[in-house]
Amino acid sequence: MTITEGSVVSFEYTLTDDAGNTIDTNVGGNPLEYTHGSGQIVIGLEKELEGLNKGDSKKVTVSPEEGYGVVEPKAFIDVPKEKVPTEAHNVGNAIQAVGQDGQPIMAVVSEVKEDAITLDFNHPLAGKNLHFDVKIIDVAAA
Repeated sequence: MTITEGSVVSFEYTLTDDAGNTIDTNVGGNPLEYTHGSGQIVIGLEKELEGLNKGDSKKVTVSPEEGYGVVEPKAFIDVPKEKVPTEAHNVGNAIQAVGQDGQPIMAVVSEVKEDAITLDFNHPLAGKNLHFDVKIIDVAAA
């Protein structure tokens, strides 16, 4: 069966960055399953899997625009230092904040200033090319 809109697809993948460093993989574990066309995986990868069949393999590069987006300058927010836990006052530390809707959101400390901490609320993979090495394990009708 060919991957088309509505197909239930199982695949294994290895995701690497531009330098070839592994970011994530499920090889040797459980395949990732999604319904094709439903927006459950990044759009750039979904587009490239269209038309593949069970057993096919493919290497795919997804641009930031079709992955996790470009880095948004508006997602860098200065927060008064006293509102950030002291143990998080280091560049690169991840902290959990609460969004306007009350849901938890992650941020990374990008700068420590005299009286403020700059938090980056962009997705950690924003602005990065995503290199997927994919093998289709199964394709089934919805």
